[in-house]
Amino acid sequence: MEIRTILQPECTACATPGSKKKVLQLISEIAAEQYSDLSAQEIFESLVAREKKGSTGIGNGIAIPHGRLDSIEQPIAVFIKCDEAIDFDAIDDKPVDLLFALIVPSDQCQQHLATLACIAEKLNDKQTLKQLRKSTDKTQLYQVIAQ
Repeated sequence: MEIRTILQPECTACATPGSKKKVLQLISEIAAEQYSDLSAQEIFESLVAREKKGSTGIGNGIAIPHGRLDSIEQPIAVFIKCDEAIDFDAIDDKPVDLLFALIVPSDQCQQHLATLACIAEKLNDKQTLKQLRKSTDKTQLYQVIAQ
């Protein structure tokens, strides 16, 4: 799977959200702006519900927050680079500066797991991480993550 099939350039951002809650709200707002049939609140609630089960901070400054919605048919992705790392309760207890959020249809469990694995693999590449962290705007960020 290629990331560009689920991540649109408009859903990529460089930001300074300040907290876990604020970054999840930002993700929700960005997704809702691009997908007008969704509300930011329902996306946010889906992401928060998943975080309550355990942090999606996978370590090395990376989080992959994700949630499920009955009201969508295709996965939606949002990628954010934080200008300042935030506490995200990651498994290594280190702050997070790169977040790849994924909202998937509730009935696509296997595809969801495959997509998460693909994203985790991409973000596990040291060269990719270096380029992402050097990116200074959302255009650069998108080009690196989507290549």
